[in-house]
Amino acid sequence: MSKENWNRWGADDERGALNHIGEETVRRAAALVSSGQVVSLTQPLSPRTPFPPHRAGMQHFMGRSGGDYAAGARRPGGFQFAEDTLLLPAHVGTHIDALCHAWYDDELYNGFPGSGTRGSTGAARCGIDKMGPIAGRGILLDIVAVKGGPLPDGTVIGVDDLAAAAKLAGGEPMAGDIVLIRTGWPDRGGTAISFNTEPGIDLAAALWLADREVAIVGADNYAVEVLPFAKGTVFPVHQRLIRDFGIPLLEGLVLDSLAATGRGTFLFTASPLPVAGGTGSPIAPMAIL
Repeated sequence: MSKENWNRWGADDERGALNHIGEETVRRAAALVSSGQVVSLTQPLSPRTPFPPHRAGMQHFMGRSGGDYAAGARRPGGFQFAEDTLLLPAHVGTHIDALCHAWYDDELYNGFPGSGTRGSTGAARCGIDKMGPIAGRGILLDIVAVKGGPLPDGTVIGVDDLAAAAKLAGGEPMAGDIVLIRTGWPDRGGTAISFNTEPGIDLAAALWLADREVAIVGADNYAVEVLPFAKGTVFPVHQRLIRDFGIPLLEGLVLDSLAATGRGTFLFTASPLPVAGGTGSPIAPMAIL
């Protein structure tokens, strides 16, 4: 039973590796801004957004629209408006995992009981509402550039691959960094998406990042880690990073536009929806160059 970061920031801590990001860390990251260009790292959300078969997809309903007025709805003072309702899973499109999302041995990060995730009112501990807004140094580890193209499904990204990509970015990840790994999974030219096989990092690569005390690990695929898993394991990267190190995973990123800028490091900003007890949240991260 591993407990690498348990109690590091106190017995009641529910933010995990995000504690590596302090005010000075943010100031250093803000100093990276030179052009002021803002690059979105986010998928558009719609009922067509891909999702794995064990989850519901997004549903989008118009509660008031131009059709209501065409059908004779009142227009007091000439005023008209439109509004809509979204029904969507927390883990859809570009999203971030809360520290209550994955665990083993019936214990969440920092030793909180897995039983606290029961019921219909969310997790009692380590919910997405504990995460708060995120700002810090982002670093792009562009494995597509290292390998010369998008990675085929099932390709293992190992420590050497991350080290080579870090060299391209200007240096290894540092404490408090938000690491973004580009696999090219969404950019393969018409290849159908499968949620059962993806390129991604293996456990050794994940632990290499954890040893550098990064705050978040993200990727442009859906699981961050390679699928299928190594023999005899099930979501080993999720288990070790989220549960043992308190490192959230940021999934479904869009990284091609960022890669095209040639920037390896940048100011990263994002904020999850503060859903009380939520296991994750759609998120709209940005790189500011």
